Amino acid sequence: MQINKLRGQELDQLFQAVLSLNDLDECYRFFDDLCTVNEIQSLAQRLEVARMLREGKTYHKIETETGASTATISRVKRCLNYGNDAYEMALERIKEEETTEK
Repeated sequence: MQINKLRGQELDQLFQAVLSLNDLDECYRFFDDLCTVNEIQSLAQRLEVARMLREGKTYHKIETETGASTATISRVKRCLNYGNDAYEMALERIKEEETTEK
């Protein structure tokens, strides 16, 4: 696991802070204070790229629809194929929540 290289008190504090958030509004407020707009958009873009790759979309379609570079798309794909399965886990949970809300 690559995350072990990152582990430390500061990251633990960050992740505990994220886990302490109660709802979408608190997430918006926290990330607005924590990150620049571009940083937030980059994170959201990567998740969208992962969703689209999972659905079998082409690099060209993903690049056109998200504005992501081919380097970003490749990096996300590498994580989907060889990473910690975290994109898969998060996307599956989002999908489950959307299904139960309907």
